[in-house]
Amino acid sequence: MANYKEYKCDLCSTNDAVEVPYIRLYTNNELVHICKNCGFIYVIKRRTAEEIAKSWSQDIFGNFYSAKIPAVKARHTYVADFLDTKIGLKNKKLIDIGGGEGQFLEIVKEQYNASVFAIEPSHKNCELMRNNGIKCFNGTIEGYLNSNEKKLADIVTIMWTLENCVSCRDMLGAAWELLNVNGFLLIATGSRILVPFKKAMHDYFSSNPADTHCFRFSYNTLVGILAESSFEKKYVNR
Repeated sequence: MANYKEYKCDLCSTNDAVEVPYIRLYTNNELVHICKNCGFIYVIKRRTAEEIAKSWSQDIFGNFYSAKIPAVKARHTYVADFLDTKIGLKNKKLIDIGGGEGQFLEIVKEQYNASVFAIEPSHKNCELMRNNGIKCFNGTIEGYLNSNEKKLADIVTIMWTLENCVSCRDMLGAAWELLNVNGFLLIATGSRILVPFKKAMHDYFSSNPADTHCFRFSYNTLVGILAESSFEKKYVNR
């Protein structure tokens, strides 16, 4: 049986939150809350990082999700182009936290000549990446920081992953530890909730455990949590 821990608001550290109205209709009766102090939207009760990573590795990636579809490849291509346009990728060392099946890293490596590395908890995904010549660490970011394999990068990317970890603040802190001086962190997220929905509500939420998607960022809360983690906003792509 999984062990759950209750968390305060990750952005402002208060514990005064209200349940998102009607959310249980879409989340198999699990709760998502809104901080009454700052408006951050988050899941209060969460399992450990290892248990959440196991859900993604075995249940979600293992059963029905794959990035190997045109829509996601277009998304990855767009992000790579944005990075190259703004800061340049050639000969840069890039670490992707939550590398998935490695599609983004293949693009960055083959089209932009970057040196790439992934941190990915799924054993299956790591095998896919290694078969495609991409080096990776099989485990969580917490495990990587405690390993003897730790290396630094010019760019760290967290793509559609920051919302899926047990602590976004810890994830950003880990990214900080992996960056060279004057390095860049890129965050890509599709969990904006304070803008009009592009999907029906029953597609936006799911019956997966609520803590597999702990956070839903607006532009302001994402910028705020980056600032709280000592990052300066440099570029934004809507």
